[in-house]
Amino acid sequence: MPRRISPAVWTALLLVCLALAARLIPGPRTIDDAYITYRYARNLLAGEGFTYNPGERVQGTTTPLYTLLMAGLGAISGGGAADFPVIAWLVNAAADALTCLLLWRIGRRLGAEWPGLAAGLLWALAPYSVTFAIGGLETSLYVLLLTAAVWAHLTRRAPLAALCAALALLTRPDALLLAAPLALDRLLQARRGRRLSALEFACLLLPLFAWYGFAWAYFGSPIPHSVQAKLVTYRLGPGAALIRLLQHYATPFLEQNVYGIPAIAVGLVLYPFLALAGARRLWRAERSAWPWLVYPWLYLAAFAIPNPLIFRWYLTPPLPAYFFMILCGAEELLRALFSGGKPAAGWRRWLPAALILLLPLASQMSEWRWRLDHGPQRPAPEMAFIKLELLYRQAAEITAANMTPETVLAAGDVGVLGYYTPARILDTVGLNSPLSLNYYPLDPALYAINYAVPPRLILDQQPDYLILLEVYGRLGLLRDPQFQQTYTLLETLPTDIYGSNGLLIYRRGPR
Repeated sequence: MPRRISPAVWTALLLVCLALAARLIPGPRTIDDAYITYRYARNLLAGEGFTYNPGERVQGTTTPLYTLLMAGLGAISGGGAADFPVIAWLVNAAADALTCLLLWRIGRRLGAEWPGLAAGLLWALAPYSVTFAIGGLETSLYVLLLTAAVWAHLTRRAPLAALCAALALLTRPDALLLAAPLALDRLLQARRGRRLSALEFACLLLPLFAWYGFAWAYFGSPIPHSVQAKLVTYRLGPGAALIRLLQHYATPFLEQNVYGIPAIAVGLVLYPFLALAGARRLWRAERSAWPWLVYPWLYLAAFAIPNPLIFRWYLTPPLPAYFFMILCGAEELLRALFSGGKPAAGWRRWLPAALILLLPLASQMSEWRWRLDHGPQRPAPEMAFIKLELLYRQAAEITAANMTPETVLAAGDVGVLGYYTPARILDTVGLNSPLSLNYYPLDPALYAINYAVPPRLILDQQPDYLILLEVYGRLGLLRDPQFQQTYTLLETLPTDIYGSNGLLIYRRGPR
């Protein structure tokens, strides 16, 4: 007789198939920042070294591991002609599918299988997860490595946990917010008699020493230049990051789409309460789970205090742990309500599990659309917004034929333009062009929104082309008489993104 497939195998297949379908059906909708990584990878394959602009050793990416992964897969699939957006899309789909499986496995390990399964199912369809997977960023790999480190730590696979933590740190430096508590708990275990091994140290330290040693020798510093740039170029009001993060933690399942603004007020109380109740339950089941349980709150504090501009993908990493804790707390509450504290039987046994999945799932699915009004006409989350990227792609097509590798193109958003033109990029934000930071801070009067191009940067460096949203130069650069005399407006691409009056394409010299 053929062997019967176990429920666990069917569950794993369900999670994997759902996660893959939710990412493969929309297709790639690549975000501007992802193209920066792809240009680094392409230059590596071309023999230009780990550079954004050939000959300029600047670490403008915070994700060296993802860059090297893209370069490695690109070498296999076509070298310099590799389709990096497609490679990233497929890698991210696989990474998220594995994360869904690990959430379920963590739930089984902690005696919370239903919340673990629900967290995996919700992560498979979560707009924040899907958007940045199809957006080509490193977020999916990053979340997988963090979750794998937690699973390995809980299952006493210390060398694997150390390796995953090290690789997570090479994917995003803020992985330290989880890696440090995991390391601390491992040291506490060692004090209680579970000895540390040489293999653990090797798995943790060798990848880190290899990269940071290279970065120090090659770039002159192991700290990504882009970290400093993001802190000094954007102008934000006091507490802007904290407010944005609190709104996010109050609506983890996008409840505002269904219930409006009141959902934020309710969620600001309800979800932290449920998360703390769930954390209490999980900590009682496994004391070594505490690093994962405190991670969402460490993450909130670490990003709120410096008050950086919160990009959409910054909101994703703490969600798996936050989902899990909320669902555990909700299950505890619902079981108490439906069973009166007695062992549940019949429909009372599965109803809490159904409710903790269906209610947040309904809120999440409100973000999905059968067809978006731009880009590939397929089902996708509405937040998978790439109108600006499509405009930059259009601008690249207009200008690329007149550019050579010696042409200097200045822009504030450099991903698409850097990938689809051969030009040397003058990054006015300073992520990949350190000299730009010499022109900050700017006079606050020059900001129409949270970013403005420094007029003196353009006038001093004299790039051959300048492509910018009108709002970036509205109160400063575009009013400057010297700029008006030096540059000719070639074309205006209509858009009102960020309140802009078009995307402007300038060339130095007369028409």
